[in-house]
Amino acid sequence: MALYEHVFLARQDLAQAQVDQLAEAATKIIEDNQGKVVKTETWGLRNLAYRIAKNRKAHYVSLDIDAPAPAIAELERQTAINEDVIRYMTVRVDAHEQGPSVMMRKSDRDRGERGERGDRGERRPRRDDREEMGL
Repeated sequence: MALYEHVFLARQDLAQAQVDQLAEAATKIIEDNQGKVVKTETWGLRNLAYRIAKNRKAHYVSLDIDAPAPAIAELERQTAINEDVIRYMTVRVDAHEQGPSVMMRKSDRDRGERGERGDRGERRPRRDDREEMGL
């Protein structure tokens, strides 16, 4: 069986419980078609780069899947007709990433490891300062 990563964006007005139900429905579709979902990650409510169907934000969910191609075709068919999903993408990969994904590591880094900004060094004089200094 092949390895896939499936990411979908759910509407911003859904509750987290409804987003979890969408992920469970996707898992059920894969398992019913002789595949398995290795890992599920919910990346949370994030800003979109541009508006999609009047949404400025979306709930991001990622699934690591080990399944045959017909299972992926069925998952994409079901996802495309679901009104709560505004975008989705499935990519075939050679191997799944071990541990948390880059998106999860990024959010961990943003939460607690941010230190003091420290000294920014010399600042360049502004135009007014340069005139006073005769430069």
